[in-house]
Amino acid sequence: MRQVLILGGTAWLGREIARAALERGAEVTCLARGSAGETAPGARLVRADRAAPGAYDALLDREWDEVVEISYDLGFVQSGLDALAARAGHWTLVSSVSVYADDDVPHSDETARLVEPLDLDNYAHAKVAVERATQAVVGDRLLIGRPGLIVGPGDGSGRFGYWPGRFAAAAADGGPVLMPNVEDRWSQVIDVRDLAEWIVDAGAARVTGIVNAVGDEYPLDEVLELAAEASGFAGERVVASDEALVAADVRYWSGPRSLPLWLPAEATGFMRYKNDAYRGSGGMLRPLAETIADVRDDEAALGLDRPQRSGLTRAEELEVLATLGGDGSGTSSGR
Repeated sequence: MRQVLILGGTAWLGREIARAALERGAEVTCLARGSAGETAPGARLVRADRAAPGAYDALLDREWDEVVEISYDLGFVQSGLDALAARAGHWTLVSSVSVYADDDVPHSDETARLVEPLDLDNYAHAKVAVERATQAVVGDRLLIGRPGLIVGPGDGSGRFGYWPGRFAAAAADGGPVLMPNVEDRWSQVIDVRDLAEWIVDAGAARVTGIVNAVGDEYPLDEVLELAAEASGFAGERVVASDEALVAADVRYWSGPRSLPLWLPAEATGFMRYKNDAYRGSGGMLRPLAETIADVRDDEAALGLDRPQRSGLTRAEELEVLATLGGDGSGTSSGR
């Protein structure tokens, strides 16, 4: 039986990778503290703190057909390599498109310039550092997957679920929805289930090299329209300019008091990476409308009024809408 080891495996992506590997008949082991959640049913959990001596001792009893590393902590990654690289037939490192230095170049491929890893507290810098450390040890047995924005049921970040959830809440209360300017703005996401299945299948096929594991690009307007349709929203949309939103202390992209998926106008390449290598290595992409419908259901089940890690609260949204008034910085539309 194929032996798959996930360094992690109890948080969202790791659990989906474990599920996909189990569905394909592998025996799956997850090394984690277990504080992020449960493993996929059927996976074996080895509880360990990767910073502690002997963290990998329980894994030295066998050879691993596949090791999947998710962490961006260089110390964790290096210790895993030291303990396990010689026992792994294939190694997959989950990195990120955040490693690319130039957000203003659309349709970059895997050869694009990277940031220099000068600050390991910075996520992008840390991912470059772990890529280089892993390449140095694993060599030609290594697959580096660089996902973009990962979305789907179970996402706790709020970066994508905000929109189906907000449209659904507004459909219920009859209120307006605050929208960013979507002119020449783009979105590119990958469903966590598609990403996990590709990681498992590419590992089994011994795919190596570097792959942008990203979805197709869509105009942001089309993505938000699909979210509104899926949530049954046909009410008023108030579109605010970038300047008006920034003046109202609304933030880009993610985090508290943000409008998720909204990026600065100059970041014309961040959500527009080439995915030819992903498709060429067997990566599949389900229809975006299917992902949005599943996210809508997930948001509803979790509670549309719950605190979120990203986005505006309804009170904050109404506050911003009130500031737009009639000063010309916001325009209303209904569809």
